Amino acid sequence: MNRTAKHIVVVGGGYVGLYTVLRLQHTLRKELRDGSVRITVLTPESHMTYQPFLPEAAAGNLSPRHVVVPLRRVLSKATILNGKVTKVNHGAKTVAFEPNVGTPHDIGYDILVMAAGSISRTLPIPGLADAAIGFKTVGEAIALRNRVLELLDRAETDEDEALRRRALTFVVVGGGFAGVEALAELEDMAVDAVRYYRNISRKDMRWVLVEATDRILPEVGPEMGKWTAEQLRERGIEVKMNTRLDSCEGGLVKLSDGEEFEAATIVWTAGVKPSPVVNAGDLPLDERGRIKTTTRLTVAGVEDAFSAGDVAGVPDVTNPGQYCAPNAQHAVRQAKVLADNITRHLHGQPLADYRHKYVGSVAGLGLHKGVANVYGIKLRGLLAWFMHRTYHLSRVPTVNRKVRVTMDWTLALFFKRETVSLGEIEAPREEFRSAAAT
Repeated sequence: MNRTAKHIVVVGGGYVGLYTVLRLQHTLRKELRDGSVRITVLTPESHMTYQPFLPEAAAGNLSPRHVVVPLRRVLSKATILNGKVTKVNHGAKTVAFEPNVGTPHDIGYDILVMAAGSISRTLPIPGLADAAIGFKTVGEAIALRNRVLELLDRAETDEDEALRRRALTFVVVGGGFAGVEALAELEDMAVDAVRYYRNISRKDMRWVLVEATDRILPEVGPEMGKWTAEQLRERGIEVKMNTRLDSCEGGLVKLSDGEEFEAATIVWTAGVKPSPVVNAGDLPLDERGRIKTTTRLTVAGVEDAFSAGDVAGVPDVTNPGQYCAPNAQHAVRQAKVLADNITRHLHGQPLADYRHKYVGSVAGLGLHKGVANVYGIKLRGLLAWFMHRTYHLSRVPTVNRKVRVTMDWTLALFFKRETVSLGEIEAPREEFRSAAAT
């Protein structure tokens, strides 16, 4: 190992981490080849999750393996270490690293990239931690899919009407992209599935979307958000706006409008917040608890530190006084500028501002159903659904993943989707333990 090599440490292997290192492998290929620069990525997982595809994975339209990108295969010029950073000491240029397996230790660096992303933003709602599930990881998406199908099985065989009603009531809290797409895709899958049940029909299921503000999908604009709400209601989905979840202890849902009912499935998608690592260090934070970042994606007031994505408060140069929204569109574009600025920094060149032109937003609402607002052009239905798929196919990293996703979609044109619960994979040793006990 070249002891004089510039060491770049990237905290996080999500959008910003992956795309930044991908770009650096290109812009610093000579330095990486001769050993004058080395890159280390510190991340809990060995893969990056393309989150816009989670709803389709949950609905069975995509294989869960195809919505993740293996970091070691794609970032072949970097070292990937699995674990979490528990503290940043930029004054000493070290991070405290706690491996998933092994002894915690400090890792030194010359340049730091904070790309730790975000976690679900929860509220102190009674019962939320015990009764609800998030929707940010492949594990959560597949567990939710298995749960919905397992509850259909339960309702098919249960003769207790109250238990059947509880099993067939599904609540999603949060009317942004994650909540609306998760609910729409899962309801679409469940409607397909009940055709194979004798004792369940669509009218037996209750799907409820709870949103605290006065509209859903604000990213696609008021008009398209209103149209989406109308479409969901036409499908029999209850859309409750200006409504909060007050409690869900034991699965008893209590809403701010006074309604109470039992639900076996509660999904929480009401926003995100920066990774907790931002509070464990000496990097400056803004008023929202994000790393304070300049328009050049450097950490404000310090040298040799960069940040972007959900964990960073990046000023929007096209909208003075505002910050870039925490979404995938910004993260992917910021990563390119961030990587180029690191290259410029190492070469002693002036850094560039992150400046973007907003493309628009697309959302899938189930098979052949969607809504889009792209460059001011508003689309709905089949055309919007096609644009949703086309856009995200273009954004998912690597040709390998693009081909696999395309094959999944192509097969779905000729064959019905699988609606089988594989809930036993969450407790794979139970049957063996039962056999061993006898």
